[in-house]
Amino acid sequence: MTSLSVVMAVYNEAQTVEATIRDVLSAETRGRSLELVIVESNSTDGSRAIVQRFATDPRVRLVLQNAPSGKGNAVRAGLEVATGDIVLINDADREYSVADYPKLLAAFDDPSVHFVLGSRHQPGQAMRRPDGQRLRFVVLNTAHWVFTFLFNLVYGCRLKDPFTMYKVFRRRCIEGLRFDANRFDFDWELVAKLVRSGYRPVEIPISYESRSFEGGKKVRWIRDPLTWLVALVKYRFVTLK
Repeated sequence: MTSLSVVMAVYNEAQTVEATIRDVLSAETRGRSLELVIVESNSTDGSRAIVQRFATDPRVRLVLQNAPSGKGNAVRAGLEVATGDIVLINDADREYSVADYPKLLAAFDDPSVHFVLGSRHQPGQAMRRPDGQRLRFVVLNTAHWVFTFLFNLVYGCRLKDPFTMYKVFRRRCIEGLRFDANRFDFDWELVAKLVRSGYRPVEIPISYESRSFEGGKKVRWIRDPLTWLVALVKYRFVTLK
């Protein structure tokens, strides 16, 4: 049976990180041995002390960064040390549920499946629900569909949710690929380069509870969309290796 590496980037997630780690360590992995790679980026809210409590668990590998350089940078650091045959990216917040692990991993029972995305899109239901500011709710959901359309157009796909956090893939798929994105544009880079390498993802519906910006969401309204537009073009043409 194959092994599973879960890569978790942590920065200022003291309110949720302990519960998230415990969720992952108790998750159903369909018989696969579990390795949890936690990359902590020197948080200012006590998150580092929390993750260090799990250092004695043989399933946990800690990577302690000296300073935060963005989620993408942290995930890349985690991928460098992950050893599992299958890799799953899991944020330290609680927007996603580990209850979806079994159906995401079940797809790999088919040897022809190499890459899986957990799709947050549910027919007839908005991805993000109002959090008190209706305009922000409308903008975020509209932006998702605009960016998804652009990604599909440029990369010749028909994906519903290429930017989901739940990206699961056979580790050998990224062997030899070079990654450089540091922020949330890493979501674009990873999917773009896997697609360009010939791996078409299987999308599987998952549950999703979006948190508000007040609740800790770290996407920046102006900066990040600009990096996504750059990533859209950049990773279509850069050398893969």
